[in-house]
Amino acid sequence: MSEKTTLDQVRQKIDTLDEQIQILINQRAQCAQQVAEIKKAEDPNATVFYRPEREAQVLQKVMARNQGPLDPEEMARLFREIMSACLALEHPMRIAFFGPAGTFTQAAALKHFGHSVQTVPLATIDEVFREVEAGAVNYGVVPVENSTEGVVTHTADSFITSTVRIIGEVQLRIHHHLLVAEGTRPDAISRIYSHQQSLAQCRKWLDAHFPKAERVAVSSNAEAARRIKGEWHSAAIAGETAAELYGLTKLNECIEDNPKNTTRFLIIGNESVPRSGDDKTSLIVSMHRNQAGALYGILEPFKNRSINLTRIESRPSQTDAWSYVFFIDFEGHVDDAPVQAAIAELESRVRDLKLLGSYPKAVL
Repeated sequence: MSEKTTLDQVRQKIDTLDEQIQILINQRAQCAQQVAEIKKAEDPNATVFYRPEREAQVLQKVMARNQGPLDPEEMARLFREIMSACLALEHPMRIAFFGPAGTFTQAAALKHFGHSVQTVPLATIDEVFREVEAGAVNYGVVPVENSTEGVVTHTADSFITSTVRIIGEVQLRIHHHLLVAEGTRPDAISRIYSHQQSLAQCRKWLDAHFPKAERVAVSSNAEAARRIKGEWHSAAIAGETAAELYGLTKLNECIEDNPKNTTRFLIIGNESVPRSGDDKTSLIVSMHRNQAGALYGILEPFKNRSINLTRIESRPSQTDAWSYVFFIDFEGHVDDAPVQAAIAELESRVRDLKLLGSYPKAVL
């Protein structure tokens, strides 16, 4: 009887807490509506009230004050969804992403914005840039680099000609699964579909388990999953979302060669983002042709001011043969005095400099 009484007491406490949580969430939603009303009074044409730096600050505080037993990131994900639902009360945001439904890019979009946004699949990275630039969507999500395979060249090249700005980033741990349709026998698999990056990230596993199977690169992992629905002798490499979307069976799970395989995605928009307190800045520079010590000239202004570079990549110029542009990411915000001084010095040394944006570091 005592155990039954104790269990009933705990359940009653849970019911009371649930009621209190529900009341507080609705009170928070009312505050979000008040914020929207104030902003509309300031700007009658305002339709989007998303503030990347503000949301990053809120999530950072959630993680810092968390005392468990829930993991700080799990707690932040719960708040992410509450914030997403509150923001959508006025008007759900439209978020473009590269690929059909079920891709890792869609998963990254939902991780960053929450599930109360409307995700819009587009066939190419160029289309995502164009739709954001034209204002047809509020923001876009594109992959920029993978911890195993490096930079996504289509994304890097799109920044050269586009006017969009980077307003955020999100990192996603990538788990690849070998998927099959109903009726497929493992010993009959002669063809494996996936995106070329995924095939590369699972190369050693494929060599060991399906060395004779043809590897066919397609536009996305979701497209690979869709294709095998009617092919009894084929398999696809894709993620959890694609498996659920197309009703496929996971023949083997987590087949990526590197268990820490992670892809970084960029959030693109048309506005500048104020400081969040923990920011990155990205820019592109092009050098004078055949300039001696060009790379040293790029690095020195940052070194002299103790600014930490997190990435530097070179890409062929789209205008001059045998000329290159450099993509640079570093810690800090463009409004920081040391960053302003470094950029000013760098501008005097290069032919062109294009600021892509300052934005909060990935929180989740």
